[in-house]
Amino acid sequence: MTATLWYGIVGAVLVLMALGGSLLRRLPISSSLLYLLVGIAIGPAGLGLLRLDPLADAGLLERLSEIVVLVSLFTSGLKLRATLRDPIWRIPLRLALISMLLTAGMVALVGVVGLGLSLGAAVLLGGILAPTDPVLASDVQLDRPTDNDRLRFGLTGEAGLNDGTAFPLVMLGLGLLGLHELGTFGWRWLLVDVLWATGAGLAVGWGLGQLIGRLVIYLRRTHSAAVGLDDFLALGLIALAYAVAHLLHGYGFLAVFAAGLALRQIELSANADKPPEVSEVDAGPGSATELATDATHAPAYMAQKVLGFNEQLERIGEVALVVLLGSLLVPLLALVPTAALWFVPVLLLVIRPLAVVLGLLGSQTGRSQRALTAWFGIRGIGSVYYLMYALTHGVTGPLGQQLAALTTVTITVSIVVHGISVTPLMRRYRHKEAATQQAQGVELPS
Repeated sequence: MTATLWYGIVGAVLVLMALGGSLLRRLPISSSLLYLLVGIAIGPAGLGLLRLDPLADAGLLERLSEIVVLVSLFTSGLKLRATLRDPIWRIPLRLALISMLLTAGMVALVGVVGLGLSLGAAVLLGGILAPTDPVLASDVQLDRPTDNDRLRFGLTGEAGLNDGTAFPLVMLGLGLLGLHELGTFGWRWLLVDVLWATGAGLAVGWGLGQLIGRLVIYLRRTHSAAVGLDDFLALGLIALAYAVAHLLHGYGFLAVFAAGLALRQIELSANADKPPEVSEVDAGPGSATELATDATHAPAYMAQKVLGFNEQLERIGEVALVVLLGSLLVPLLALVPTAALWFVPVLLLVIRPLAVVLGLLGSQTGRSQRALTAWFGIRGIGSVYYLMYALTHGVTGPLGQQLAALTTVTITVSIVVHGISVTPLMRRYRHKEAATQQAQGVELPS
């Protein structure tokens, strides 16, 4: 009976989201918020169908969140259609490096002074909560390859990059807790966990993305081979980049992001002045094979198909993880110390805005873009992964429970407040953007 009930719940959620997707885009409610409510309803505080313990089930939650983040990072890389020399890249780089480091540092300071955490635990908390989320931030990210708006490009690039660049901070926190070797004066952490792991991850992902992407294009153009099954190509490249990076002690998250970016750069180099979307409908019968093997359209067709598949997979992963998160919420609320009730507002309303303002000093971003960037520092599945990684690598007992409670409550509040505000704020921003472009005589995309 339980299995049958689960089939019914999962089916009902998916069908309702398919039927109500267009309606949700018009309402001040995000899909993540509804998934969260479903998780609460079927969790211990509701029907009691789903009972998870963040410490006992940390291994399972780590693997699930890892898979969802990997798919989302690959998708983020595919969305970023700008040459690597384009100055627009300065925005996500500033956010993913300067702003993220400032966020982690301020969270650590608050953790020591305000929450009474040890230095290692506070640094670990900063590493867990510093990265923004590539999964739950989809509503404020790029929605088409031709979109190079500074706000959306910056938030997409930031979410793709900082899920990897946060790893050294997590390792530093674990090291300060005695759970990871840092080396004398931190030399091993700096050389291995920061420089080597970051460089190796980016190099592996970029190299595999370029190699496999160009090989597929060559086979399709020259031999009409390797056609179809672009979903296998996406999954295979994600898994291969992640595995090779790990074997070389690099960061797999950065490798997967770089692999997606490499595929997009192949398309961009072939179609720099052409629309990247291709339509099978306009091409007529047999168009799929013709477009996939066409000398002109092959790169764009490959990128379009891989991106479309990954976006669908990302949505399924979002449903699963946010529902699980909702089931954890109520039991963990009792573990949140009273003194920490102010922590989430400080993070979202003080630390994130201050870090963004400092990180974007001197950048070519408008006032409204900086304000929205400061507000949409969405926390989500990436933080779930880092939390579970810490729990499976020696953080246990009261400290593990406290970190789990703080992280879960922070993500939940972020889902609620950002989910309610994203539709009206982004609608207002798009209208303002469109009015500005029309006043400047810029042709708007159809």
